[in-house]
Amino acid sequence: MSSLHRQIKQRRKDLGLRQEDIGWRVGMLRQQYQYLEARGNPRLDTLELVAKGLDSEVMLIPREKLLEVKAVLGGAGRFVPEEGAGQVDSPSLSIVEDPWAGLLDDDS
Repeated sequence: MSSLHRQIKQRRKDLGLRQEDIGWRVGMLRQQYQYLEARGNPRLDTLELVAKGLDSEVMLIPREKLLEVKAVLGGAGRFVPEEGAGQVDSPSLSIVEDPWAGLLDDDS
């Protein structure tokens, strides 16, 4: 099972949905969705439709940004390149705390 198939299946399970539920959401038979989730090779428009049914988005992430995106999605904060860290091979990154944290706290 490819990474994409695992991600689709895991997202469905995280949402507490059955394969049949996704079929209803996107207008395909459960068997079609089951095949897609197990080993199908969906066209881009089908993948976008399934992503929509999973309350998700399909996006291309440049490899040089992949670690940063994974860190943000993992809740590690927001990555900001350090001074002089423009090289793709070995980027030097530091984590900055959430800029929105405490914004609505009333300190008075």
